[in-house]
Order: sequence, then C-alpha cells, then structure tokens
Amino acid sequence: MADTLTNKATELQAEFKKSTQFQELKTAFESIKAEPETYKLFTEFQKLQLSLQQQQMQGQQPADTDIQKAQDMANEVKQNQAIENLMTKEKALNDLLNDVNRIVTQPIIDLYRD
Repeated sequence: MADTLTNKATELQAEFKKSTQFQELKTAFESIKAEPETYKLFTEFQKLQLSLQQQQMQGQQPADTDIQKAQDMANEVKQNQAIENLMTKEKALNDLLNDVNRIVTQPIIDLYRD
C-alpha cells in the first residue's frame, strides 16, 4: 500500500511540474534571474525575511533597524514588476498546492467528524 501511495505521489509530482501554475512560476523566476539587479534584490529580501522568521521562531524580537530595513525592502520589492509577477505566480501555485492538500487530507477531516 505504501509503495502504491509513493508511486501515486511521484505521478502527482510529474503532473505538478507540467501544471500551468508551475510553468508560469518557473518562467517568472527565470526572468528574475536574467536581471542581475532584480535577482540581487530578490535574494536579499528572501534572506532578510528568513532571518526575521528565525528570530521570531526563537522567541527573539527583531531589532527596530531590521524591521525598518524589511519594510523598506518590501516597498522596493513591490515596485519591481518582475518580482511582483513572481509573487503572483507563487500565490497561484500555493493555491493549487492547498487544493491538493485539502483533497488528500479530507479523509482525516471526515474521520474526526464522525
């Protein structure tokens, strides 16, 4: 049974890679990578977000300067059309993943409802 589920998951992965949402995200990311300044902004923003999240997970309050830097960088990111497009594509992909997760986990929800 586990082998069957693993095989189905592998098939789902292959279908996922073919999905419009994944292909559009891939194209958007490739566009960002093709623009060095945009890619630098994107990666710096990701690093800063990760750092702030790690601090919060450890129960630490980020420094005011880090929070201000994140806000400034977020404003800069929002004004960058290529990054904004990537974020839109990420949301569409996450929506698809949430739908798949909801479908797969529905039996668990049903189990606890009875």
